[in-house]
Amino acid sequence: MDWLIELFTQESVAQTILLLAIISIFGLAVGKVKIGGISLGTCLVFFAAILVGHFAGRLGIRVNTAMMDFAKNFGLVIFVYTLGLQCGPSFFSSLRKGGIKLNLIAIATILLGSLLAVVFAWCFDMKIPESVGLLSGAVTSTPSLISAQQTVLDMNPGDIETVNTIGAAYAVGYPFSILSVILVVMLLRAVFRKSAEKSSGKDSDRYTAVGEALVLNKELFNKTVKEICLSSPLNFVISRVWRDGAVQIPVSDTVIREGDRLMYICDKDDFHQMGSFFGHEENTDWNSPDIDWNKIDLTLVSKHIRVTKDDVAGHNLGDLKLRNKYGVNITRIYRAGITLVPDAHTVLEFGDRLTVVGSEDRIKEMAKFVGDEEHRLDEPHLIPLLTGIFLGVFLGSIPFIIPGITMPVKLGIAGGPIIMGILMGAFGHKIHLVTYTSRAASLMLGQFGITFFFASLGFSVGGNFVENVFCLQGLKWAGLAVLLAAVPLIVMGVFNEKVLHLDFAKNVGTLCGIATNPNALAYANSVMDNDNPAAAYATVYPLTTFLRVFVAQILIILLS
Repeated sequence: MDWLIELFTQESVAQTILLLAIISIFGLAVGKVKIGGISLGTCLVFFAAILVGHFAGRLGIRVNTAMMDFAKNFGLVIFVYTLGLQCGPSFFSSLRKGGIKLNLIAIATILLGSLLAVVFAWCFDMKIPESVGLLSGAVTSTPSLISAQQTVLDMNPGDIETVNTIGAAYAVGYPFSILSVILVVMLLRAVFRKSAEKSSGKDSDRYTAVGEALVLNKELFNKTVKEICLSSPLNFVISRVWRDGAVQIPVSDTVIREGDRLMYICDKDDFHQMGSFFGHEENTDWNSPDIDWNKIDLTLVSKHIRVTKDDVAGHNLGDLKLRNKYGVNITRIYRAGITLVPDAHTVLEFGDRLTVVGSEDRIKEMAKFVGDEEHRLDEPHLIPLLTGIFLGVFLGSIPFIIPGITMPVKLGIAGGPIIMGILMGAFGHKIHLVTYTSRAASLMLGQFGITFFFASLGFSVGGNFVENVFCLQGLKWAGLAVLLAAVPLIVMGVFNEKVLHLDFAKNVGTLCGIATNPNALAYANSVMDNDNPAAAYATVYPLTTFLRVFVAQILIILLS
């Protein structure tokens, strides 16, 4: 049995892999247990790793630190890159539809948290670097920690004691902040229960709406569908036209007449404006889940087809002229968990699921044109994936010189890959890179990465965790970290709900992104049961990561 004991106690590659696997299995299994209907999910891996790391330190068990560092950093890169890749297709459209507002919220929250850190430094007799280290842990920002430590060394190369103090404050604040942000999400969900229920659910069409209108607006009489769409700032698709007891699929040149009854699909936010635009809104609730669309008329059907041809992906609908060629209407595009209302400028991407209305024969013809070969979606596209990871790490390593700052700023291995993931997801088709990853594969990659990140990070801080926490200084740090993590998020969360009336899923996703807390994001995704927290997280994460790095340097340079 000596070999078995040595396998787990002697430093080796096999030992490191086994420990990471045990920690991950135990943490994920316990994380599935629900208490009061709530489970903590992946974050239990981090606490399980701290526990194992603590006992390993007491028993004198050493591990391969190089392997642990690799698992931590590579896991983080995989997670943030797949997150960016998942949200990339809708990232820039989200900026046009509220992304700027989300980033302004992020800036305000970061400033509030930074001000609070300075106030704590003055009130509790802490040095600014110590407070910055605590703030970095409170917002789980490793790039901020590294930036703060490097700034101290640049200012005073021999000040190792301050560097270690920053690291210790970070290590104490980190685990408490993870739990604090999750508790903030729980609190907001309990306080704003109706908003949370309204925003949750797997129905990705909740941001699109279906309506029926009677054309009574004189400005629209005898105009083509194309002219009508161009004349309105609203984004909508006319999917059917009822005229003289018959139903037809309109094309761009279809002329709309007085008294026509139209069925349209639009963004939910624009729904109530559509009735006045056409002249009269009918009372039928076409959004009811029990409506059988195939029974609305006997000649038209609604089907889903997939874009799987490389020569179709990357082209916009206006150039493809699918409606005029095949006499069908694309009413929705499902992409990366988001439902889009298409227009002439919408670019099709590999893997898009199109909701198409038309006659069955014409839909079959169009399906052949766009591909609709499900087996192609199961093929792994490793070259684009690895290319994106390479470019992301490279981007994160580029030093940016900012006037007035003595050291260059870097996005790091957290900021670079998520930005590159967003860019690849949004524009990969333009350079003929197929970035499509199936939903299951994307979730598997992301969960694998974040699991190994937390397992290795928790183990590394577990050795001295008890000594750092259970002392007067550690308890003070822990309490302040909880306040630094929770207070700005609670203030802004309530402000977003009550003043800005922000969708609840976007609200909590934004707060998780501001806290750069992927574990809280995993919890928010699970309780909201959709991808909107992740979309909001990815919207604010890049700017947040950069600002955390920048603010850490500014505070130390100006106030130390």
